[in-house]
This record gives sequence, C-alpha cells and structure tokens, in this order.
Amino acid sequence: MQSAAPTLPVRQYKDELQFIERLSPHSFRIKKGFVPNMQVEGIFYVNSHLENLMMEELRHSCQSRGIGGFLPGVKQIANVASLPGIVGRSIGLPDVHSGYGFAIGNMAAFDMSNPEAVVSPGGVGFDINCGVRLLRTNLSEKDVAPVKDQLAQTLFNHIPVGVGSKGVIPMTATNLEEALEMGMDWSLREGYAWAEDKEHCEEYGRMLQANPNKVSSRAKKRGLPQLGTLGAGNHYAEIQVVDKIYDQHAARKMGVDHTGQVCVMIHSGSRGLGHQVATDALVSMERAMKRDNIIVNDRQLACARISSVEGQDYLQGMAAAANYAWVNRSSMTFLARQAFAKTFQSTPDDLDMQVIYDVSHNIAKVEEHYIDGKQKQLLVHRKGSTRAFPPHHPLIPVDYQLTGQPVLIGGTMGTCSYVLTGTEQGMQETFGTTCHGAGRALSRSKSRRNLNYEDVLEDLSKKGISIRVASPKLVMEEAPESYKNVTDVVETCHAAGISKMAIKLRPVAVIKG
Repeated sequence: MQSAAPTLPVRQYKDELQFIERLSPHSFRIKKGFVPNMQVEGIFYVNSHLENLMMEELRHSCQSRGIGGFLPGVKQIANVASLPGIVGRSIGLPDVHSGYGFAIGNMAAFDMSNPEAVVSPGGVGFDINCGVRLLRTNLSEKDVAPVKDQLAQTLFNHIPVGVGSKGVIPMTATNLEEALEMGMDWSLREGYAWAEDKEHCEEYGRMLQANPNKVSSRAKKRGLPQLGTLGAGNHYAEIQVVDKIYDQHAARKMGVDHTGQVCVMIHSGSRGLGHQVATDALVSMERAMKRDNIIVNDRQLACARISSVEGQDYLQGMAAAANYAWVNRSSMTFLARQAFAKTFQSTPDDLDMQVIYDVSHNIAKVEEHYIDGKQKQLLVHRKGSTRAFPPHHPLIPVDYQLTGQPVLIGGTMGTCSYVLTGTEQGMQETFGTTCHGAGRALSRSKSRRNLNYEDVLEDLSKKGISIRVASPKLVMEEAPESYKNVTDVVETCHAAGISKMAIKLRPVAVIKG
C-alpha cells in the first residue's frame, strides 16, 4: 500500500481531468460526476495563460488535498453546482480563485419557486456589496500633472483609510438605522450625494427589502464609526486617466470623450458591518442545515432554504449591509469631490464630477431570467463578479439603454483598470454576469513572504504613480505580482462575448489603507 501511494495523486489528477471538457477557445465545462451530488454542470472562462494557472492549481490540489484550507477554484465551482435549487450552471469567471465556500469569481442562480432552493452567505462573501464606483471629470492629465502629488495627498487627507480608520461623516445610532434602510436615499437627504448619482447606481443605491432589525447590535457597533472610510486590503481610491477608448459610442454616453481625461475610481464595501452580518448568518445557517437535513460537499457552503426564517433574515440583513456600502461609497464620493474642489479652487459641479456608474461585486439579488424558455424569478449570487446587463434591459439607466450597463473592472495596484459593457450573449450564458477584477494568483501570506514593500513602492514611483498608504508593509499583498493579469481577464470576457471592452484606464495616483 505504501509503495503505491506516490502514484495516487497523478492518477487522481488524470481521473478528475476526464470530467473537464473544452467547450470553446475560452471556456471549459465541468461535467457532472466531478464531485458528488452535482445538480447542474459547471463552466469556467479562461484564455491559454489563465487555463494553465487553473490546471496547475487543480494539479497542486490533487497532490496536497487543498491549498491553505481552501479548495481550488475548479472544485469550488463544482461544489456550488451541487447546492439544492441551483439552475443553469455554476459559473466561474476568468478571475476565479479560491474563496470561502464559493470561489471568488463564482456566480450561481437559484430557482425561487423551488422550495428546496437555498441562499448561501459564502456565495456573497464577507464584504457584502464590496463594489466599485467611477467618477468622471472634465480635467485632462495635463491639468493634474503639475499638482498630482498635492492632489494625492489632499485625497488621502480627506478619505479615512487603513485598518480601524474612523469616518468623518457625523453618525448617530439613529442615522445608522436610517442609512441601513434607505441606502443612497439617506445620502441624498443628508446632502452627501447628488440626485444624478442614484440614477447611475446598481439598484439605484437601495435594496428595498433591507431590514435594520436583522442586523445584529454587534454589526451596528462595528459599522457606526466606519461610514465614509476606505478600509484596507484591496480597497483603494485611484486618480486615473483614460488610456484607450475601444467603443467611442459607449464612452461618449458615459461622458468620456478623449484619452487623457481624468477619472476617479473608488473601491470599497460594507466594512466591519457587512463582515459581521455574514458571520452571524453562518452561525444560524449551520443550525438550519441540521434541522432541514441539507447536505453540502463543503461545510463552508453553509446555507438555508430561501423561504426559511434563517434565509429571509439573512437576505434582509444582507440588503441592509448592501445599503450601508452604497452610503459608504457615496460618502467617499462627497469627500473626493471636496478634495478635487480644494486642489483646483473650483466646485465639484464645475469639474463635472459625475458618477459614471456604481457596481456591486459581492451580492445576492432577485432577478428575472429565462430558464429553458420560461421566465423565472431567481436568486442570483454574485461573488467577486459583476452584473453586466445588455442594451435595452429595463433595470439599467435610460442613458445606457443603447450601449448596455457599464461594468467597472478594477485593476491591481499600479496596473490598468477597465470599463466594459454588458451583452445579450452574457445574458444568455452567465445570467448577465462578467468578471470583477484581476483575481489573486498568490495568497496574501505568500505575497508577504516573496515581496519587499520598498521594492513595490519604488516600482510604482518609477511608473510615475503617486501613492499614499496608511500601512506600507500591506502593499506587498496588493502588488501586481500577487494577481492575475487583469488584461488577460478582461480580454477573455470580451473574446467569449459575455461583456464588451469600452475604456481602458491607467492610474496616476493611488490611495490605499
């Protein structure tokens, strides 16, 4: 028995490969049988380089039986395909990588009419409604270049960043309750947002089923001091310039009309409040699974029937956390507008600092889609993925009806970002979903071991990028080497037809925790 052990991982790897089949130059199918109890097939999108990364991760898993406690992305996609009530396919986008329960970059839809269908916090993530907002300006790179360092410092001074940072937006317990219920309507009422901001925000910045009573006192305590803060990790505010325009018509609709135009990208979420909402739900759902005899392949896929008390409590609490995240990004938009106005001795209105769009990367929402030719109401989990609805969809703003929904893809620190638009093919294949960013290639701990933060900062400086960080040593975790190539990811989605490239942006200043 012992002498045969060394050959087992190779044989097991080959056995698992028989369940993976190429569908197209940019996609693979995970056939039923790859893991037990698969209700539907899986699919993942890759190009040749990303394919090698995925297969290497799978090979490593067969040899070591897991990486850092997480299953590789391919197996997580397959395990999600085994959840009760899932329809269509479990989908992995090109930036997919290991996460808690669901892979990050994994989406799945569940039939609301099926009493067995579940909701899983692992399909949303701990940073509920982590997302990206993009503002345009009427400034050009030549306007910013002489004051770039001053502007970066002013932005850093205005927006609280880093672990444990506290917001400058005055908040009371009553204010927080109202913000959790009202989302961006609260920001609008309090004067921290413009009316037009809401029109260019997914869900118009407010999930109506939000119930602050389903958010624990501990979560509220964590969230109260953090409103209007960037946080740490992969969150950032960047001053960017338009580097390339692929779709002139779509770009003009977004108010982008020339290369060199200056934009501001803000990436943040629901901070400690959202994390606590997810943590609380996982505890209650483990009890619900025992009661309802729900069997899953991975204990991290804790879930509850959508119609159960636990399922509804989570969805209402998650919606409140999502509203908090929109208020958070709105508050930082207010602060960014102030920073620009101060630097350029102007007003945000004169600088045309309009919101192009605000998208969610971690959220579960009820949507209508066609399954086998029939319109159904589905609970769509998007974790590390972005809604990308096509032209003429009723849920996107009037001014984007002819181009499709803007999709904001944040790059890694010091690399380019992209704006895409949704497509009809994406609606058919991925429930109107595409990638969300680069996706990690190295774990945070491996990044810290392999990289030197001084080298990372020096490299950014050589690229002409001003950077302001609260914790310099944390930048190793966010260095470009820690991530997949965001251009590989975006070009894969474009080539596969699930979204369409519109604009490329490059950073000139980065603000991080």
